[in-house]
Amino acid sequence: MIALKILTAALFGVLFGVGLLISGMTDPARVLAFLDVAGAWNPALALVMGAAVIVAAPAYAYVRRKGVDALGEPVALPNRFRINIPLVAGAAIFGLGWGLSGLCPGPSLVVLGQDAEKAGVFVVALVVGAWIVSFARRSGCPPSA
Repeated sequence: MIALKILTAALFGVLFGVGLLISGMTDPARVLAFLDVAGAWNPALALVMGAAVIVAAPAYAYVRRKGVDALGEPVALPNRFRINIPLVAGAAIFGLGWGLSGLCPGPSLVVLGQDAEKAGVFVVALVVGAWIVSFARRSGCPPSA
């Protein structure tokens, strides 16, 4: 079962990466153009996000209804209505990083394979940030404040 989990994770990770490449979302300039609503706005990212929602919606509905994934493993979904400080802080940090660099975690790993200089600092900051959160949680910091 563990091999099947690894295989499916790898398969969908590659599929996600190919989708990012085909859609052009690994180009930080395209992402930044989407965020430039007062200038040369490019709606391509909105179309990619819309397509992703359409593709993911049936799987999400299945998991919400059954409580398990396609392999029968239990899935714990977060409470959609609980807004707390860590959620807002994380969203703000994500948004700042995305707005400054034009990268988010998935595309940054693809860009890292193409141009290590361009994405290296972002990926290092991503890993350090994840480590800090993990360390804080292990040290007894509450997940919500």
